[in-house]
Amino acid sequence: MTDPSADPAGSAESGAAPPPPPPPRRWWHRWKLILFLVLLTPVVLFALFTAGTLTWSYSEGQRAGYLQKLSKKGWLCKTWEGELAMTTVPGVAPTLWEFTVRDENTARQLNFALGRRVVMYYEEHRGIPSRCFGETNYFVDSIRIVK
Repeated sequence: MTDPSADPAGSAESGAAPPPPPPPRRWWHRWKLILFLVLLTPVVLFALFTAGTLTWSYSEGQRAGYLQKLSKKGWLCKTWEGELAMTTVPGVAPTLWEFTVRDENTARQLNFALGRRVVMYYEEHRGIPSRCFGETNYFVDSIRIVK
């Protein structure tokens, strides 16, 4: 006597071969996933590269001179851009150094210090792929008013 619970279909064809497996899916059957990955990969790589260039600095230091100009510029991305006149000897034409400020508090301090002699602490970030983060590679972190 056979056990009816052993055969789920309840038929006498328990000796029949199991159904054939479904045909393997080809790669082109997953074209939506492949297209999504192909489009997403460059975007993710671009974002990682941008984050890396903004996180790690190439160099850092300080510059002293007279703060000559500070303005908020840009069509879409507004950034604070400034100019420092560095003089070695009075009477000699100054060297102009352009910089970018990302912090609003630092920009407020710089607006207060316009026309004065200041020391600026900056970081240089090279390879930033867009000018949306600033027009220069030099980002001022803080300042100190000398006189």
